[in-house]
Amino acid sequence: MRAEELKSLYRVRFGGQSEKRQKLWQTLCRGYFDRYVRPDHTVIDLGAGGCELINALRAARRIALDPNPDTVQRAGPGVEVIAAHAHELPAALEGAADVVFASNFLEHLDSREQALEVFAAVRRALKPGGRFVVLGPNIRFAYDVYWDFFDHKIALSDRSVAEGLEASGFEIEEIRPRFLPYTTKSRLPDWPLLVRLYLKLRPLQALFGKQMLVVARRP
Repeated sequence: MRAEELKSLYRVRFGGQSEKRQKLWQTLCRGYFDRYVRPDHTVIDLGAGGCELINALRAARRIALDPNPDTVQRAGPGVEVIAAHAHELPAALEGAADVVFASNFLEHLDSREQALEVFAAVRRALKPGGRFVVLGPNIRFAYDVYWDFFDHKIALSDRSVAEGLEASGFEIEEIRPRFLPYTTKSRLPDWPLLVRLYLKLRPLQALFGKQMLVVARRP
């Protein structure tokens, strides 16, 4: 989709949710995702979009990668914005990253072949021992709503993502087939205390989780 079409689509999808999403990601990072990031790390966020994730992370160098020209307006203080597609990662970033995040991104790619190109680019960007953290809808548990989003193009599960990553030379460290609810419009309360409680209680995740978490490591 062209940039103007994406802007229109996301305006419909996320209109009026910016502040809520920012607060939610701050809680998610403090409650869970910060465990992968040290203060001296370099972190890349693929398809950064509204920059809620990269803005909330605490790292020495934070990079938002997204071809959307509006990304620079959404990036917080100190966040570098690089206008590029994930499968065309700039050579300057090769071997630069300690952690790469892909949150609700892979399902928007044009094909599985392009997903493999992204995996290869991420492997080049990571330092040895660096981690690739993937979060996204799991077709195994969200099959009834997966295609409700107009820009979802490929169906992925925790198993298919893990297999693709292993085929691309990664080692799988962690797989959580059921992690977060499907969307930020979930009926679950988004108060920080309740979100932190949800992150600690695996039975709740087994009940409500339709997004997967896969963590892979570059050997």
